Amino acid sequence: MALTVVSLFAGIGGIDLGLERAGLTTVGQVEIDPYCRAVLARHFPEVPKHDDVRTAVAWWRSQARPRVDVVAGGFPCQPFSLAGLGLGTADPRWMWPAMAAVIRALRPSYVLVENVPALLGHPDAFGTVLADLAESGFDAEWAVLPATAFGAPTPRERLYLLAHPASVDGQPRDLLESRGSGGSPLATGGLSGLPAPQQRRAARAWLARNPEWTDWLMGFPTRWTACE
Repeated sequence: MALTVVSLFAGIGGIDLGLERAGLTTVGQVEIDPYCRAVLARHFPEVPKHDDVRTAVAWWRSQARPRVDVVAGGFPCQPFSLAGLGLGTADPRWMWPAMAAVIRALRPSYVLVENVPALLGHPDAFGTVLADLAESGFDAEWAVLPATAFGAPTPRERLYLLAHPASVDGQPRDLLESRGSGGSPLATGGLSGLPAPQQRRAARAWLARNPEWTDWLMGFPTRWTACE
């Protein structure tokens, strides 16, 4: 039976799409932006949706729901992004506590977190994430992976954290393995190993040959964000 996923900060469904391609089933999505919810409604019409992670627990408990095996989400990155003010946990957009509350309430078997690599440079924030997960009975492993590792024509890096039960039958678990490049011509041609200037030139060349770049660049099917 497929593992079930509740997606928080779902955006336009990038994590959801990837997990469904891996065989999981999305059973709930929470996203505050109306346009993003419209995209989600187009591609996940049968999945229940809610608009605020801070009230997601009450929404989920408002009627009979399936068991949740995975809680996944990329809480807002602006508090840690190099393009932001770097306020960290003092930023009002620091939403990990809301995600942690959902995890405690739904008690999934696994948690998947996505964010910018700069989160690792904020020990108070990242330490809070790890401490909250440990308090809920999880161990965690993480890695910074470039989009080229999954076949996208951009070196954009993201932090991925996988939390899992700290042990099974008393044995510790190590689940996260390194992955090779994905299947796009740029990735298999070695883009991920090129110096940054060559990566940018290769990406620009690819974009020139593929005008419908907005969706594909991020790994989505063509016209994923079209809501008409």
